[in-house]
Amino acid sequence: QVQLVESGGGSVQTGGSLRLSCAASKYFASMAWFRQAPGTKREGIASIYPGPGNGLTNYADSVKGRFTISRHDANNTLFLQMNSLKPEDTAVYYCAARLGYGTPLLELTYTDWGQGTQVTVSS
Repeated sequence: QVQLVESGGGSVQTGGSLRLSCAASKYFASMAWFRQAPGTKREGIASIYPGPGNGLTNYADSVKGRFTISRHDANNTLFLQMNSLKPEDTAVYYCAARLGYGTPLLELTYTDWGQGTQVTVSS
């Protein structure tokens, strides 16, 4: 059974930084980070697929320029570096993986999910 385990969540003040990690039990080419705030739908915020340099990446407008997705394939780990955090970034953050190509941010395209890690940004 595939396992995705997130870590690195916590509480920070506005403008702070956090780095999330996701340890996967197997290699997936296509991986992503989603988040869900209370009362809202789960939102895809960053995805990655192997490619030149640091790989092909895709970001939601809400995090572009502040968040960076990366991966370390030697140990099947996905990262999300979050800078300039805002209160509206408060949510449970999920790691997701899928078989297939590309960098979609659509929830339905991902088949494997972690349990989530809470990120809270206070003003």
